Amino acid sequence: MFDILVYLYETYYRPDACPEPEALARKLSAVGFDDIEITEALDWLNGLTEMAGTTNPALESSGTRFYVSQELDTLGTSAVGFIQFLELAGLLTASQREIVIERALALDESPVTLGKLKIIILMLLWSQGKEPDALMFDDLFGAEDDDEDAEPRLLH
Repeated sequence: MFDILVYLYETYYRPDACPEPEALARKLSAVGFDDIEITEALDWLNGLTEMAGTTNPALESSGTRFYVSQELDTLGTSAVGFIQFLELAGLLTASQREIVIERALALDESPVTLGKLKIIILMLLWSQGKEPDALMFDDLFGAEDDDEDAEPRLLH
């Protein structure tokens, strides 16, 4: 599924440039993606589009986000730390953070790898028509991508 998401990001620089879901599914199949992965990716993207299209002003607070045990188990400490880093750096808003968490929880995977979390964040920005700034782009695709043994990122 994540290969399809990266393909969409690289092929369609704006989400409105994507064909309708049926035509997109045919195009992805013609490129060589598996039908099951295509269905999973399109369902996941549909959920992302629904979440990204809603705004909740209550989420734009400056309060502390506490994670419940299910979220911590599914996300893992690396993912939670990276989300907090991006939010504290001002690169993710509180509502974007919640969308990222919801989309990560929608996966059938625990814990979510840091590489997959980065793709989720990239797809969120893509779905909102936003380009990641240089700092965020470096964080999303830096040399330590998917290296779970890398030194932890310091927030100070």
